[in-house]
Amino acid sequence: MNSTRRNFLKKSGSLVAGAVVTPLVSTKLGATIAPSDTVRIALIGCNGMGHYDLKDHLKIPGVDCVAMCDVDENILNERAADITKLTGKAPKLYKDYRKIMDDKSIDAVIVGTPDHWHCLPTVHACEAGKDVYVEKPLANSIAECQVMLGAARRYNRVVQVGQQQRSGQHWHDALAVVKSQQLGKIRKIKTWGFFEYGKTSPRVPDSPVPAGVDFEMWLGPAPSRTFNTGRFHGNWRFSWDYGGGLLTDWGVHLLDIALWAVDGDMPKSILSAGGIYAYKDNAIETADTQTVIYEYDDLLIEWEHAGGLNKGYYGRNYGVAFIGNNGTLVINREGWEIMGEIESGKPKIEALPLQAADKKDHEKHVSNFIACVKSRQHPICDVEIGRNSAMLAHMGNIAYRTGDKLYWDKTQQQFKDNPNANGLMLPSYRNPWEFPVL
Repeated sequence: MNSTRRNFLKKSGSLVAGAVVTPLVSTKLGATIAPSDTVRIALIGCNGMGHYDLKDHLKIPGVDCVAMCDVDENILNERAADITKLTGKAPKLYKDYRKIMDDKSIDAVIVGTPDHWHCLPTVHACEAGKDVYVEKPLANSIAECQVMLGAARRYNRVVQVGQQQRSGQHWHDALAVVKSQQLGKIRKIKTWGFFEYGKTSPRVPDSPVPAGVDFEMWLGPAPSRTFNTGRFHGNWRFSWDYGGGLLTDWGVHLLDIALWAVDGDMPKSILSAGGIYAYKDNAIETADTQTVIYEYDDLLIEWEHAGGLNKGYYGRNYGVAFIGNNGTLVINREGWEIMGEIESGKPKIEALPLQAADKKDHEKHVSNFIACVKSRQHPICDVEIGRNSAMLAHMGNIAYRTGDKLYWDKTQQQFKDNPNANGLMLPSYRNPWEFPVL
């Protein structure tokens, strides 16, 4: 570690660089698994991040994949073959996740489904006495986030949300500097993401449901619709019924870092503007261009995205900037640096060159989950942390969809005097699915 970085970390009282990151919350939950025992896990939703999550879990000694579930048997069979080859063990295969809940030998589940399918499997797993690793965002609505938190607490389950930055050492080092006040008064926290979103999603006609796909089950609690590849694998994030676009995908990761700095506090007001400006003919419902301003008593948190572009702020296509009176700290998954302000020809704070990340956040994150399954501590990205960042992202989309400046009532946990906005907090579940009631 260079002397400049060492001085920053000493001044801020940071964790020693390279130290093991421990859970932020240590409250004990009901014990079910001895530290020496095998943790038997099942994967629900085998495409994309679900498969990636499972493979990193299986790097941990004492973790076995005993079951896999997906509504697309083509994906299910392909991923199961991969896991069998990797482990030498063939998992049980299901197309209905509820059969996994009935299997008392399963200790934990990974939920890697599209966002509209995060809530029910998580709540049902908690009810069944299973711990959960659920992909971000926690859910596709504010009300679902709230009931998932309630289920985790009621049934004393470990629920880790897949916001792996919480497990990365360089994020902890940077946040310690932010909280040390070396940057001076933080007046703005800027978050942004410039990715290829929506650029390659042309409108296509409806088509027959592919062989092996249980499309009714894929829709689940979402409204009934015809099958269209523009709303299926790889494209569902652009439809409000299943996701929230870039804001709830990448935005939730980066807004979580902003919330970390303000101890999870919710804003007093939310304002958003944007639209489908670049790709009007494409199969997208969510905004390809959007800005959100979250107002606090003495600072602003901002989110900005422009789908289809790759040039962002401070030479980064995505990141977080903590803008203080003395200097600005910029961070993303590559590392962090500090840019000092100059006053009367003198630097107000020493500049710090890029501090590279070790890029092991995800492996550490799943390891933290398994450790907490055994220790019964809350994990480092506990469901409440995931709830907060998902809520912030959904607030931004609700402000965009209503066109209103929204005011959040922290006591009532709803928007003030805005029934349209409050109506977008709770999804309407399609029969026979029912919104969970605890």
